[in-house]
Amino acid sequence: MTTPNSTGRRAVPARAAALAAALALLLGAGGCGLFKSGGAGAARTAAAPSAPAAAAAAGQPQVLLLGEVHDNAQGHRQRYELLRRRVEAGWRPAIAMEQFDRERQDLLSKAQAGCLDAECLIRVIGGPRWDWQQYRPLIELALEYQLPLVAVNLSRADASRVVRDGVASSFNPLVVAEYRLGEPLPAALRAAQQEEIVAGHCNMLPEAMVGGMVDAQVARDIWMAKLIRDQRPRDVVLIAGNGHVRKDVGVPYWLDRIEPKLTLRSEGFVEGKGEGRETAGRYDASHPLAPQSRPDPCAGVKPKS
Repeated sequence: MTTPNSTGRRAVPARAAALAAALALLLGAGGCGLFKSGGAGAARTAAAPSAPAAAAAAGQPQVLLLGEVHDNAQGHRQRYELLRRRVEAGWRPAIAMEQFDRERQDLLSKAQAGCLDAECLIRVIGGPRWDWQQYRPLIELALEYQLPLVAVNLSRADASRVVRDGVASSFNPLVVAEYRLGEPLPAALRAAQQEEIVAGHCNMLPEAMVGGMVDAQVARDIWMAKLIRDQRPRDVVLIAGNGHVRKDVGVPYWLDRIEPKLTLRSEGFVEGKGEGRETAGRYDASHPLAPQSRPDPCAGVKPKS
């Protein structure tokens, strides 16, 4: 049985390290000729699902949004097991991940084609912003079953531009028109996003910065929705923070703004009162988690009494 700590495939750290170094070198020069049909990625073949498994997979939503508290290890394990069971039953979605910036899709696709395991892919494209060992089992699952990985986050450069110039500044005119970004954001959505952002910054965020940071969060959600739609007709799983998978203000809200409507299911992995009023209406299902042990993130910024 596949577990978060064992993929059922022999680890090849030395070979993976060598391949990662080659990938990094050659991709920096354009990756010419590296990923031919006989390469390592092409040699891996996933077993086709049986007829009963394929029938079971047919009942999946077109878009499954799975949230996270970024540093909660229990939530990562639960989410992985949920997705693993669906994939082993025959579902074959693309896996869209907040952890990869959208501008790096070409590098991500080349790394997925050429890497033998998750450690290699992480070495090639993983950055310092994430605890990649939390995502290793998901990446292994994608490699084992040849599920495309999709980069859906804003880069910091794009986010900075949005903070300065507004939500529409990172989109072309067609997307601006489709999502009506020339109009003010709905008041309820802006207010809810502002509440989360202010609380997430220990209620110490300068007022002048709040509006721009709300715009950046909304732009992330819209990019995620757009790139999910771009995968059609393939189903998609979104791996992202709980705020992004919220039905009332996150990616599902923006997915529903565009035709054709897709079937959606949002599941939050929430510390504490996962089934209480605080999360009512935010997700189709909530998975309560024990709070992760961590230092108080606001301890250093709270005003002294």
